[in-house]
Amino acid sequence: MLIRESSARLALIELGDLARNDLPSWLEKHEESLREIVEWASSYLSRPHPEVGRKGHVCPFVKTSMNRELFYLAVESGVPKSSAETAEVLRGYRDWFVELARQHGGAAQYTTILVLFPDLPRDRVVEIIENTQELLKADYVSHGLMIGEFHDGPPAKSGLWNPEFRPLKSPVPLLAIRHMVPTDLPFLKDDPEQLAEYLRRYGKQSPPAMAAPPPARERGEDH
Repeated sequence: MLIRESSARLALIELGDLARNDLPSWLEKHEESLREIVEWASSYLSRPHPEVGRKGHVCPFVKTSMNRELFYLAVESGVPKSSAETAEVLRGYRDWFVELARQHGGAAQYTTILVLFPDLPRDRVVEIIENTQELLKADYVSHGLMIGEFHDGPPAKSGLWNPEFRPLKSPVPLLAIRHMVPTDLPFLKDDPEQLAEYLRRYGKQSPPAMAAPPPARERGEDH
């Protein structure tokens, strides 16, 4: 397990911690949620799905992230007072993500942090998970990152290749942090500032198939 030196309240659980049954006492009550998310990442995100509408895994990066031990889990216990409070907590994970990625060299793109909120009551999930994602997306994009919202609602955003598919379903409410990649263009193109940041980083690298996505509508980040 990793503890952030500048903020002892932030901790990252590694897959090896769960494999060794090596969790601190304060995390034991959340062990079931942690294991549930690891299983979800392995059996759902890391495999093809008939409803995605394209070949490949639901998320092309998660399996490699897990195999390279760059897949981290965090737990935020309790119920936040507001999405603004949650957003402030997530900025700490954003900064830590950037530091960790720098240490991973050529494998940095596979760095992943999932921040779980296992104590959220159902009637607060949209407020905390979806509203926090909206509050933070522009800030994360400005750092070359993406933040995704997942819960068992699921979020209404549809898949890019299949508008009937709701890809952001997870058994525990969470916010996921990863690097921006060239195929993120459809998720950024409708916001001028976010599009400008994308073009600054990738320019003409964006895949031709992404240059003219299907008609604009709310979509999930199922990749």
